[in-house]
Amino acid sequence: MSIDADQDQGQPLIAHLTELRDRLLRIVLAVLICALALMPFSAEIYTFVSQPLQQYLPPGGGMIATEIASTFLAPFKLVLVAAICLAIPVILHQLWAFISPGMYRHEKRLAVPLLASSVVLFYLGLAFAYVVVFPLVFGFFSSIAPEGVAYTPDISRFLDTALKLFLAFGVAFEIPIATVLLISAGVTSADKLAAKRAYVIVGCFVAGMLLTPPDVISQMLLALPMWLLFEVGIFFGRFTQSRPKADDQQPSL
Repeated sequence: MSIDADQDQGQPLIAHLTELRDRLLRIVLAVLICALALMPFSAEIYTFVSQPLQQYLPPGGGMIATEIASTFLAPFKLVLVAAICLAIPVILHQLWAFISPGMYRHEKRLAVPLLASSVVLFYLGLAFAYVVVFPLVFGFFSSIAPEGVAYTPDISRFLDTALKLFLAFGVAFEIPIATVLLISAGVTSADKLAAKRAYVIVGCFVAGMLLTPPDVISQMLLALPMWLLFEVGIFFGRFTQSRPKADDQQPSL
């Protein structure tokens, strides 16, 4: 094989890698811009996120910092995570722009509403965790504190628990999207997924046990929505599992 032929075959790969690099740089830039914009409000953001816990602290009590740099690192870490969440639309847009040239027309028509709904569902998962799960979980832990024990959580430990819950519910609310994608791609069908409902329910409760604090309330609050969202994915997946027309089977240029 000639050198020119090798170069012709290697060029598309180099072009794809270059485009991937540019997309990743744009994602990093978007996250950095969001982080810089949020940094002056790091203390206020931490206060807002910790509000569901602070309302259950003893009168006159507060959270504690057991490490020297916790008062700086905890809000800084929260700002970075908040910046990533805020930049989710940009992140998904860049990923979509990278993979869309190789998709079929019918796949593109399906992908656009899926991308939009995935952003909405992710934010709904975060809101559900903050509004519903946080008060119940932190209220439960504060109520079972033994008599004579002051309930004053460490700010770093609280943040780790809060971020874990945010991530668990944000990802869990993406289950309908994953279900629809599996069905529309022909990997499985709605009927086959419905037949495995019992295994899915068990898997939801196992995920709730692993991804949430060791209490029944938070485990149930994660497992039950995961199951219901799985059912929602099956319902909408039935509308996408029909085979596309022949003229849609060519990638759009």
